[in-house]
Amino acid sequence: MRKAHCVALIAAVSLCACSGEQDELQAWMDQQRHEAQPTVQPLSPPQKFHPQAYAGMEGSEPFSTQKLSGALRQEARQPNSAVAAELSRRKEPLEAFPLDAMTMVGSVARKGLPYALLKVDNLLYQVKVGDYLGQNYGKILKITETEISLREIVQDAAGEWIERPTTLQLQEGGR
Repeated sequence: MRKAHCVALIAAVSLCACSGEQDELQAWMDQQRHEAQPTVQPLSPPQKFHPQAYAGMEGSEPFSTQKLSGALRQEARQPNSAVAAELSRRKEPLEAFPLDAMTMVGSVARKGLPYALLKVDNLLYQVKVGDYLGQNYGKILKITETEISLREIVQDAAGEWIERPTTLQLQEGGR
């Protein structure tokens, strides 16, 4: 029993010691809370809203076909423009479709000349070297059994017209 009394006495003394530290801590926290003064800036009153009429409707639409064709004509007037010759020629039917809408489904040779077979909108077209296709002035340069090589004329980030090589590859089984 003596042992049990000793353990109880030690526990009581420990609790008293802890509670003294708790009291000191609580007193310090209360003192700090009273000393700290909040520094909140008052909100400024809201500014009055003055609506403005939209003036953008009077200008030209930036993506209109008239504006684009005007820019192309102006570009074509420049002497070394890559697009100048393209604007003066008649468009071919396959130039109405983007290249990603076309699928090469085969190739044939007639009289020693290679021809490619293109599927566009479930219609089959036969094209040869020199024909145009795609919406970026794409001209066919070479036809092999597995691909069509062409060059396109596109604008770079600076607005200059540059030639870009592109290929259409044979699609096994078609689309």
